[in-house]
Amino acid sequence: MMAVPFLDLKRQYMILKDELEKEVLEVIRSGMYIGGNHVIRFENAMKDYLGVKNVISCANGTDALVLALRACGLQAGDEVITSPFTFFATSETIASIGAIPVFVDINEFDFTIDVNKIEEKITKNTKAIIPIDIFGCPCDIDTINNIAQKYKLKVIDDAAQAIGAKYKNKMVGSLCDISCFSFYPTKNLGAFGDGGMITTNDDKLATILLALKEHGASSNGAKAREYLYGIKDEFITEVSITPGSLYNPYKYYNYIIGYNSRLDAIQAAVLNIKLKYLDDFNYSRKMIADKYTKYLKDYVIVPMPTPNVKSCYHQYAIRTEKKEELIEYLASKSIGSGSFYPIPLHLQKAFESLGYCEGSLPVAEMVSTQTVCLPIFPELTDAEISEVIEAVIAFERGV
Repeated sequence: MMAVPFLDLKRQYMILKDELEKEVLEVIRSGMYIGGNHVIRFENAMKDYLGVKNVISCANGTDALVLALRACGLQAGDEVITSPFTFFATSETIASIGAIPVFVDINEFDFTIDVNKIEEKITKNTKAIIPIDIFGCPCDIDTINNIAQKYKLKVIDDAAQAIGAKYKNKMVGSLCDISCFSFYPTKNLGAFGDGGMITTNDDKLATILLALKEHGASSNGAKAREYLYGIKDEFITEVSITPGSLYNPYKYYNYIIGYNSRLDAIQAAVLNIKLKYLDDFNYSRKMIADKYTKYLKDYVIVPMPTPNVKSCYHQYAIRTEKKEELIEYLASKSIGSGSFYPIPLHLQKAFESLGYCEGSLPVAEMVSTQTVCLPIFPELTDAEISEVIEAVIAFERGV
């Protein structure tokens, strides 16, 4: 019997150790720890990789969503349609600005929001839709964008788990008003700490985002005040500032209430290195997923992405009516697994006031009781993959 971890971040570190340590040491020696050339390089590399006009790095994926909501003008009392089957941060950010999450049920075949049920939840207070590319599988973006255009809503794609995924051969991150990413260490592109990113092809939104992430200051703050509130201010720059320089005298001139949400240089350096290998790592994930699907499809319900999407397989979630028993069985065999997500968001205690109850969103509730995520990080060995497959089959057969 072979122990198989659910995730082992050390393996990837050892593969990239020399490159990573050299780059991180360069940052330490530079004295430029917030912003600077490493962050600029990372943002530019992401523009090229995703084919998007504007990339705004930030402190983490949760901040990315808050900044996106604020940039789109969301206020207290506004409603935002989203999915109940994801990590808490998505709906938490909506509530944190005083807006109201409105949950729509999901598809059971790929766990993304059911686009056929969105319109019935739209009211005069609806201002945005936040779909989630759950487990790395893109949602039906075209249909969502069409609905949003019909009702004049913003679409903020929660792509935290979907870096490198594609929809109709286009990169996730380039297809909606705004897309939000996370570089939490466990993500497909993971930093050595927290990190996040927002992408948009809208220059006005990009300017507002740049202002919000740095205290609403400087010329971006002045422009953001005009875009958001219609108040035009004169902003005169009297000294030139070298891009990426440590000192910026204009940060003491503030025009809107913002945040402190910046990607630090060490994380940018790490991400710059890892980005070069991302497609290879995602390909390895797909190969693992294909093996799981091939050998497990007759025993459990396997994920079924639609033909027009290319998942990056952040997770591989099977479904079984014996979820807890399977998790316990795998643990007894020293095989790691994940229970994502045990409680759908509409049934979380934090959202009791919204009035949802059991049966409100039946597909999400059913899926939450059935999903078990199997190990799927790129460095898994063939022997480990076989161990996982054999264990799941043995459990289902009752061996």
